[in-house]
Amino acid sequence: MHKWQNSIMNKNINKRVAELRLHLRKNGLAAYIFPSTDPHHSEYPPEYWKTREWISGFNGSAGTAVVTSDDAALWTDSRYFIAAEEQLKDTPFRLMKERLEGTPSVTQWLAEVLPPGSAVGMDAWTNSADEIRIIREELTHFGLHLEIADQPADTLWKNRPALPDSLVRIQPPAFAGRSITEKLALIREAMAGRQADGLILSALDEIAWTLNLRGTDVHCTPVFVAYTWITPSRCTLYINKVKLTEEVSAHLKECGVETRNYTDILPDLSRFDGKRIWTDCQTTNYALCRSLPETCSVVDAASPVGLLKAVKHPAEVEGYRRAMLRDGVVMVKFLKWLTPAVQAGGQTELSISRKLEELRSEQDLFCGNSFDTIAGYAHHGAVVHYEPTPETDLELLPKGLLLLDSGAQYEDGTTDITRTIALGPVNEEERHDYTLVLKGHIRLARAKFPQGCSGTQLDACARYAMWQEGINYLHGTGHGVGSCLCVHEGPHQIRMNYMPSPLLPYMTVTNEPGIYKEGRHGIRIENTQIILPYRETEFGTFLQFDPLTLCPIDMEPIDWSLLDTEEIEWLNRYHSRVYDQLAPLLDHEHRTWLREATRPYEYTKPSQKTSKMSVIKKLND
Repeated sequence: MHKWQNSIMNKNINKRVAELRLHLRKNGLAAYIFPSTDPHHSEYPPEYWKTREWISGFNGSAGTAVVTSDDAALWTDSRYFIAAEEQLKDTPFRLMKERLEGTPSVTQWLAEVLPPGSAVGMDAWTNSADEIRIIREELTHFGLHLEIADQPADTLWKNRPALPDSLVRIQPPAFAGRSITEKLALIREAMAGRQADGLILSALDEIAWTLNLRGTDVHCTPVFVAYTWITPSRCTLYINKVKLTEEVSAHLKECGVETRNYTDILPDLSRFDGKRIWTDCQTTNYALCRSLPETCSVVDAASPVGLLKAVKHPAEVEGYRRAMLRDGVVMVKFLKWLTPAVQAGGQTELSISRKLEELRSEQDLFCGNSFDTIAGYAHHGAVVHYEPTPETDLELLPKGLLLLDSGAQYEDGTTDITRTIALGPVNEEERHDYTLVLKGHIRLARAKFPQGCSGTQLDACARYAMWQEGINYLHGTGHGVGSCLCVHEGPHQIRMNYMPSPLLPYMTVTNEPGIYKEGRHGIRIENTQIILPYRETEFGTFLQFDPLTLCPIDMEPIDWSLLDTEEIEWLNRYHSRVYDQLAPLLDHEHRTWLREATRPYEYTKPSQKTSKMSVIKKLND
């Protein structure tokens, strides 16, 4: 961002913080906590609910802002350390780097900066019941008081975006796999197992999946703002009814789904007396949870929809494979175009992002990007979730590395792929780090593991090679991917911190290790994978990963001396698969380029008397 633009933005933030502090004093509050979420605990909320970004100026997808009468701080994770540092310059906010030693929690920091007995405000709608409970307990421990207070943005945010009211569309049965009736039957079966009389669904992707509907209320994510209430005999969708076409209304009615206004959820729940209600207090907002009558008992557990949605139906798996073919064709066309375009001059991070979206938009069933493209050239690659802007846009030169993380929403599947590309000569450090990342990617891709493993148990596979050299990355290694839904999907993940959700057959999960060196370069290689059965033994069922993504991995930056024969064989097999599946869809010119980009690396297989290291040495000699 140019200095004058940054200065204008900072003046706006400083003015908002000053107005907020007046508001807090008038309402008897010493501080206010702004989360990143909306009433549906969304990772990516509609613009209307981006109050943390409004007050702080920080636009990352994760973070918590806190403002007191004379101080302010923002907590975020390692993906955004560099970006947040830049965006918070010359504002009242100091950066708090989550999960790093010495970084206080929100409540610890408040205890340090506030006098005992101070009141801290939080909003009932954009914080979950568990978040409110935990913060209240911690503040009480520190001699502070939590007060559920109105959201200050409701009165202070001038020109606030309106709540979205875009139309909802039907997800075709051929792509959804199961009908609404079939999905409700599975959900009710899970409810019976918990002896639950009602289930609250507030997560937007769970509602979209259950009702086979999609929308455009959230940028890059085909969901719509709503709640759903399910009992053994009824299903009610709470939504702004202007969003429903006659076709969608008839579709819901035919499947036995009632519709009521979005705001009716609160009074309706308050009348559901003396029943067992299933709701996940980690994700359901506090306003809904506290509206439940005292005569109700709460079944506090993760929604059954999360796991049902994560294990893909065969129709969804086939949809992914079709979508990945189309996306693979796009990537081949883009990669073939990229290097000559950079050599010709005039290409920037933003221009290549637009080119990639343009190529994707030509594909059948394209609905938009699955997230804003991350195109980080040279030192920008070290900003893990960097998104180029007109102010930061770098010209691409025929040297060094480009980190390109992108994806698409197709009606039959969602894609997420990262390639790090050598635009020309690379230095030895870049080559070395690139190869360490590739080794990690391959080691995880080749893993075989017993069913029931969690992603945490496999995470070290991706980090092993770089750990030997004292290198690490702080983001997760893998996440689920929705079926024309959220590009980040749980409940399973592959990451260092403990994630108990087991990895099961037909879940999708990404494989994306990386190395980031501030001021120098960033490297990440990502495929979306599906978990498939491997074999049955006397020790149980074993699983394996199968790559869904079809795109060459750049071989120019590889230091082949660091790869062992199994790693080279995996890369050759993967490239053979990429060529075999994409070549029939390409013209001669692109097929010729792909043949060269996926050429097998030639090496001599070791005999019983020849060590792997001697073979690698011979190749390099």
